[in-house]
Amino acid sequence: MKSWRTVAVVATVGLVGALGTLATAAVMGMRGDEIAHLVALLAPAGAVTVAAALVARWLLMRAPVRQRFVAVALVASVVAIANLGALSRVMFVSDHDATLVTVLLMYAAGSGVAAALVLARGASEAVGRLDATARRLGDGDLYARVGHIRAGEELDRLARTLDDMASSLQLAQGREREAEQMRRDLITTISHDLRTPLASLRAMVEAVDDGVVDDKPSLRRYAGEMRRSLEQLATMVDDLFELTQLDAASIQAETRRARLDDVVHSAVVAVELQAADKGLALVQNLGRAKDVACSPRVARVLQNLLANAVRHTPAHGTVTIEAGRDGDLLRLSVEDTGEGMAPDDLSRVFEPFFRVDPARSGPGAGLGLALAKRIVEALGGRITAESRPQAGSRFHVELPV
Repeated sequence: MKSWRTVAVVATVGLVGALGTLATAAVMGMRGDEIAHLVALLAPAGAVTVAAALVARWLLMRAPVRQRFVAVALVASVVAIANLGALSRVMFVSDHDATLVTVLLMYAAGSGVAAALVLARGASEAVGRLDATARRLGDGDLYARVGHIRAGEELDRLARTLDDMASSLQLAQGREREAEQMRRDLITTISHDLRTPLASLRAMVEAVDDGVVDDKPSLRRYAGEMRRSLEQLATMVDDLFELTQLDAASIQAETRRARLDDVVHSAVVAVELQAADKGLALVQNLGRAKDVACSPRVARVLQNLLANAVRHTPAHGTVTIEAGRDGDLLRLSVEDTGEGMAPDDLSRVFEPFFRVDPARSGPGAGLGLALAKRIVEALGGRITAESRPQAGSRFHVELPV
């Protein structure tokens, strides 16, 4: 199919050239018999041209670009000289004139070959750069780029496509490495954090099972410790599951709404037991914003912020929840009178698995604030933090109403 298509293209180009020649002859005033004679001369010349093009295609199918350029120039020159020889014999052109025209054609052929070599050199170098870059990419060097080759629209577009592909692969590899590193951090952190509550549960269960503890006050104390250990495990599992399953698109498509007053109450109930154990005061100041409708997922955000505040606030401290509406924005804040954070820690506080004090044991795996940030951003808002060492921390949340 391709060979017939090539024949058709070459024949069409030759036919257009012959028709152009005949039209020129008619304009110049040639008579009918002269035009017929010209047609008789053009027919074999056209056949020779088509044959030469097909032979050149067959011979040069696997040839380098430079050889193809030179071959095209040579084929055109040879065909022109052959046609000139045939015409000089038929039209009885003098040998002197035929020789002169042949010399001029040979000069033109040399110029054409030189031009072909110059053009082929640029194209050959461009193809070489494309090949070298593709090989480097194939070997895993995703920093390889072709750059600007200035070898024509097609090759330039191919170079841009290859560079764009390399950039996409580099970005995908970077994301894959980040995901792999996060997976390793997840396994390491979760494994480390699970040991404390599991070891505590195991020790207490063994003590009860072996009869080491059998009096009611000790059993009640052990039951309370077991409950706290189980709460730690439940918190870590819930945070981990929700963080991995969180889908921004599904959150944005949610239509459920709840009163802010109910949302805050749900979040406070989840942490009030821990706050009571430390003697902390949970203060609410919602003002007129308590009736604002918001996503029920805001409860999870506030619960994580409150849990973080309770965890880092010394006994008999205060945790304050404030809310207000500013036009189309709902503003929330959770402030504590706790230990605060250093500036370096503040810049990383929303990173998964990050803890201000890695040596400090406690519930969670450093996922609560990261989860809160993802939910807030999925709802179209933003969350920020400000803090000073030994002066407490304040987390701000802005959400569109």
